[in-house]
Amino acid sequence: MQSISSPAEDIFMPRIVIFANGNLPDLEAARALLQSGDYLIAADGGANYLLKMGILPEIVIGDLDSVDEDTLFDLTSAEVEIKQYSEDKDETDIELALQYAVELQPTSVLIVGALGGRLDQTLANLSILTDPTLPSIDVRLDDGVEEVFFCRASAAKGGQVEVRGRSGDIVSLIPWNGPVEGVATEGLRWPLYGETLFPSKSRGVSNEMLNESASVKITKGLLLIVHRRESQKS
Repeated sequence: MQSISSPAEDIFMPRIVIFANGNLPDLEAARALLQSGDYLIAADGGANYLLKMGILPEIVIGDLDSVDEDTLFDLTSAEVEIKQYSEDKDETDIELALQYAVELQPTSVLIVGALGGRLDQTLANLSILTDPTLPSIDVRLDDGVEEVFFCRASAAKGGQVEVRGRSGDIVSLIPWNGPVEGVATEGLRWPLYGETLFPSKSRGVSNEMLNESASVKITKGLLLIVHRRESQKS
């Protein structure tokens, strides 16, 4: 992460943060997601959010159709790398940014500003996270209010993830692409003990965290986890 006045040099990046052009309900909550040492990628108009916070990305990726003129001027003046694609591309800007990020082999990727707004874009962004080449990397969508990610089970073994927040936070477990078997939770108000969740049922929706962390395990399937921070609710 670099400020406008100080370009970064030789950044070690255990985590990559991609800023997208979706809705950000609370810009300061989004800023609070950033950590020292993050490598920042702007997916097209995500650069507008970063510049509003006084931060420059390492690179901008996309067709630039959503980048404000003032933002583009500041980026070029600061000699930020820009990887521009044709508007006729087959992938979304977020998918291109994620592909670039994965090539850098980070320990995790956080995509900020990819929720809300257009439903089709939100569903597409969630679907991107199901790419079978991603299981070795922790990839999450977050807007400062909600974080969304998958728990997946491979053919060889089950999966487990941890949710970090605070007591009262809402956690919903949603089966994706079919039933999810062996769902077991710890740290939630209504625990599950090796149950099967079905896409046609709302069994896993609106659970609550009892403390600062909760765990979810599954033995088979793909489980979407939505964590809404209670402190951010209106």
